[in-house]
Amino acid sequence: MATPMLLEARGITKRFGGIEALRGANFAIGKGEVVALMGDNGAGKSTLVKTLCGVYQPDEGQILFDGEPVTLTSPRHAQALGMETVYQDLAMAPDLDAADNMFLGREPLRAGFLGRLGIVDRALMRERTREALASMQVNLKSTTAPIATLSGGQRQSVAVVRAVTWAHKLVVMDEPTAALGVTQGKAVLDLIRRVRDSGRAVILISHSVPDVMEVADRVEVLRLGQRTARLTREEMSMERIVAAIIGAYSNETNKANEDHS
Repeated sequence: MATPMLLEARGITKRFGGIEALRGANFAIGKGEVVALMGDNGAGKSTLVKTLCGVYQPDEGQILFDGEPVTLTSPRHAQALGMETVYQDLAMAPDLDAADNMFLGREPLRAGFLGRLGIVDRALMRERTREALASMQVNLKSTTAPIATLSGGQRQSVAVVRAVTWAHKLVVMDEPTAALGVTQGKAVLDLIRRVRDSGRAVILISHSVPDVMEVADRVEVLRLGQRTARLTREEMSMERIVAAIIGAYSNETNKANEDHS
């Protein structure tokens, strides 16, 4: 591909006891791309993403970041490389406001003596939160209200902006529109485009073929723990994506496909 690869998984195998969740899985995403990772339940999507984000270590295979082999020992290691994940449950504190959630676990301290006492610089947090939200064109009804009082779409937007604030290279989004209505879902898709336009890559895990076709530059499909299809923007169609998910279409040949044919 012409796009330089930011993150690659090559031949990843992951076993949990006698269960082989990944069976030589491959994946690749270039800089500034939105790549959808799709597959039926049990295809290995979650295991692959957790391996790419440092939650799991592969039993076999190789991960490359910016073209260099890496061993991701933890999620913090992945974060240090510039990766952040927006989980389906958003991992937010509902009783705290947007600024508190944006800086959760990363609170800046006041300068000088107050900082040495551990006093948090809340004014700086609120200022940077307003700037971050504005940079992604996210408008909240209130930046000081508890997150629990915001709509589902607004909570999702805050989670995405938080990830973008700390991830300078790659954002992983797990089913970002799954619990949203049509209008809120469209707003999140627009936000994904803006994340891409900022130069960051986006891995979009989704079961929604229409959403994927609207924002993804490419689709990679997992089945039985392996990548079985890669579709460019020009190759995408609803019929082809669905066929790849259910195993009726593949444009990659591998041993697992042969074993199950």
